[in-house]
Amino acid sequence: MEPLDIETLPRKDQQRHVEHRRTQGHPEGAARVATPIDPTSTAFLVAENRSMPMHVGGLQLFERPEGAGTHYAAQLYEQLSAPQEIAPLFLKHPRRTLAGLGNYVWAEDELFDIEHHVRHSALPEPGRIRELLDLCSRLHGTRMARERPLWEAHVIEGLNDGRIALYTKVHHSLVDGVSSMRLLQSVLSSDPDERDMPAPWAARPRPASTALQTQAEANRNLADLPAKAYRTALGLSFEAAGMPSALLRTINAGVRNETSALSLHAPRMLFNQSITGSRRFAAQDWPVERMRAIGKATGTTINDVVLAMCSGAMRSYLEEMGELPDTSMVSMVPVGLNAKQAQTASAEGGNAIGVVMVKLGTDLPDPADRLKSIHRSMLEGKRALSAMTSTQILAMSAIGMAPALLTPMLRMQGIVRPPFNLIISNVPGPRSTQYFNGAKLVGMYPLSIPIHGMALNITCTSYNGQMGFGLTGCRRTVPHLQRLLTHLDDELAALEKAAGV
Repeated sequence: MEPLDIETLPRKDQQRHVEHRRTQGHPEGAARVATPIDPTSTAFLVAENRSMPMHVGGLQLFERPEGAGTHYAAQLYEQLSAPQEIAPLFLKHPRRTLAGLGNYVWAEDELFDIEHHVRHSALPEPGRIRELLDLCSRLHGTRMARERPLWEAHVIEGLNDGRIALYTKVHHSLVDGVSSMRLLQSVLSSDPDERDMPAPWAARPRPASTALQTQAEANRNLADLPAKAYRTALGLSFEAAGMPSALLRTINAGVRNETSALSLHAPRMLFNQSITGSRRFAAQDWPVERMRAIGKATGTTINDVVLAMCSGAMRSYLEEMGELPDTSMVSMVPVGLNAKQAQTASAEGGNAIGVVMVKLGTDLPDPADRLKSIHRSMLEGKRALSAMTSTQILAMSAIGMAPALLTPMLRMQGIVRPPFNLIISNVPGPRSTQYFNGAKLVGMYPLSIPIHGMALNITCTSYNGQMGFGLTGCRRTVPHLQRLLTHLDDELAALEKAAGV
């Protein structure tokens, strides 16, 4: 839906629109300063093009609150587009500056228009999940304009069972998977009777004393800047002293075909070619308890079982296509840095992730052997990360990711060996039933980023005892993507049989 012309709005809505534009943003007296963008986030901006939109997304399904009428979706849309003050994270957009030598900085959108970002859609009949996933596929393939804040939310009605869907997308330069999950959780409640809950992009109320002290705190921060800069530089000096050895260990592991942040042995296969901007999205969930039982019986983790499900599904899918490589596929698995290692994976946005290249064992016919191979590979990767500081992890992960970003930029996909074959990530979500202003959240499914040379991305999110799988692929390069859901279901059953559960 295009932004509304204010002249076409009813008088009440005109007043709300003008008041929102006048009051949103920083408190009175606070400086509006462009802020630098970290290197990881900058990489997502630089690599983006029409064929590779660099945003992550999420699909949430809600049951209507008890007693909700036929116009509930319109009321929800009005509620989500009503906040008078927007959180700073959702006001900033990237731009280049001469003062920053042409580097990207975050700048506030002073012409922010919430009707552009929050939209209302309806599914065509018969309103099946198929129509919903098709709409999300199209929305996810659309690149966002950089002159505006890089996020959108779509309230979707028309499902034949009466549920309401919410599709959201946020540029990966703003948030990583952990940060986006925390943003969502911050506006959900386990109390079905709680009301007046804010939209995820609404600014949170602050104590009155905070607003009064804003300028004083800014002055103190400026006064402290030289000392902070000295401490930061000193810390980086110590980090840099250990960087060569971390790099040497990473390269040696890659050369020996051992798990590390760098892969040198991924086979060429179906997914490792140029992609288009169109997307296909498929989603389904399975009980976490089934995966936990397999892990308990085999001495592995739930994440190992998730990777083994993907491995077996990949093997079956590629065998059907006559495209199964002789050697094991390699997956890039993002690893969130814990709170002690990094503070940026929060509701303030940013990216705080390392990566491990995991051999999926797709060359092994037995599901039990694939699970053992994955477990061993993950242990090696975790052991390698444990020997590094957070700064070294991020640096080595950047080195491991660099070929994936540089290869398409140099148009060398299909010529050089891919650094890995696909991306599989697992983001933990709420463990109990959640509500938004009385609407019960009954499903969560993530959408992620395929890139040139990596046409498929599998992201999982756990919620209330279910593991939701979201498969995002290039519509042209990954044919019959929905068949992978059947193969995932078959592989979970095969793993249960192999584990004796």
